[in-house]
Amino acid sequence: MNNDGIVLLLEDNIKILDLNRRMLEKEGLMVLVAKTVAEARERIKLAIPDVAVLDIMLPDGSGLDFLSELRQAGGHVPVLFLTAKTERADVLAGLTAGGNDYISKPYDIDEFRARIMGFIRLVNSGKTKPALSKSASLLSMSELSVALFAVKGMSNKEIADRVYLSESRVKTCLSGVYRKLGIAEEQEKRKLLAERLEV
Repeated sequence: MNNDGIVLLLEDNIKILDLNRRMLEKEGLMVLVAKTVAEARERIKLAIPDVAVLDIMLPDGSGLDFLSELRQAGGHVPVLFLTAKTERADVLAGLTAGGNDYISKPYDIDEFRARIMGFIRLVNSGKTKPALSKSASLLSMSELSVALFAVKGMSNKEIADRVYLSESRVKTCLSGVYRKLGIAEEQEKRKLLAERLEV
């Protein structure tokens, strides 16, 4: 399936975060991941997501509070709350704060996938998305995600922490990116990468 979209996952449970990231990447989506509100703020500086999945209880704040920041940064991004808070009052608080949907943990992964893909289809049907540069279109969503962090000047370790891959996997991924884009080993690789991706 070839889908066009960016999803932000704000979740402090690493197992859930990794499961959801892998599932959405298999759907062809670019996934930005954050374990804290502070990390989520950094992610939306990189790219405004098409859909955001927010936990409510986080180490440094609340997904409810971050929602207002996301709205200010990116307009009406569809938001799905995915949280262990299950009381009716919690559901109403999430929806009243501006959330579009609410799933309580534990949750069914197929239902989660269906709801996210429904939002992606809705978003894509309502706007004309800017085309990727010709060079960017050569890359997989995982490669593009790593490449976009690379052009921000991040080290392989910093990129690995953000995309939840090993440093060696990030290095391999970047080597593949440079090869696909025809960037030679001796050249200023990250500068040329930014030029090729037009960012």
